[in-house]
Amino acid sequence: MSSPGTVLKPRHRLPMVGELVVGTVEEVYDFGAYLSLDEYGGMRAFLPWSEVASRMVRNIATVVKPGQKIVVKVIRVYKKRGQVDVSLKRVMEGEKRRKMMQYKRKVKAATLIILVAQKIGKSIDEAYREVIWKLEDAYGDAMTGLENAVIYGEQALRDAGIPEDWIKPVLEAAKTHIEVKQVKISGIITATSREPDGVERIRELLLTIKKEIDKALRGEDKYQVRIYTIGAPKYRIDLAGHDPKTLEKALSKAIKRAEKKATKLKVEMSYERLKT
Repeated sequence: MSSPGTVLKPRHRLPMVGELVVGTVEEVYDFGAYLSLDEYGGMRAFLPWSEVASRMVRNIATVVKPGQKIVVKVIRVYKKRGQVDVSLKRVMEGEKRRKMMQYKRKVKAATLIILVAQKIGKSIDEAYREVIWKLEDAYGDAMTGLENAVIYGEQALRDAGIPEDWIKPVLEAAKTHIEVKQVKISGIITATSREPDGVERIRELLLTIKKEIDKALRGEDKYQVRIYTIGAPKYRIDLAGHDPKTLEKALSKAIKRAEKKATKLKVEMSYERLKT
């Protein structure tokens, strides 16, 4: 997917104090550095020398260099002047990684949707107003909205209020350029029976779990259920799909149903959720 060189369009004129933003370093001086904020249309921000690092730095050029993209925290906002001061030292490593990942997802989603806009004769402003911001409102961020479209189809876009003339081209582009990774949850079932036909009773119990999961996930796209022995009386269940919350709910419901079934079948059963 080629990029049209899109500058991200902000929903608000200025960032808020405490907000993490991605900036590109433009100029570096002894007293600080100037950045352009990628998510705010290239707005200029100042990084003071005292906010570059928590340790003493004699030359800030050893920490930040022109052209470098960094994650910074907004520490002051001058509304009348439309300027902000930012800090690099107040951003934790984990925050940097998460913010940069979010930023890359935002850029990819915006680029894809703007490419669609070009194909169907829409403007960049219309792309943001009619698609990108609607996906953000409905799903938290535009990429998550596109991933939901890949999984659930056109309805995921309609649920976000996307106009009908966007639906098919956006879905087609999402399916072409976005790969949604599956998640897996697993557990161990221990089942024993003293009855003469105990093997068949346990088999019926495991089939009950499988049927309950299939029932709970009816309508879900591309999920897999596998139940297999790891050495009697222990059996492993692996459940894979796109939405971990939906998988957890389906498995929990199936186990509760199986526990009731086990009592009727005179099967002693226990369940242990495996950490992943």
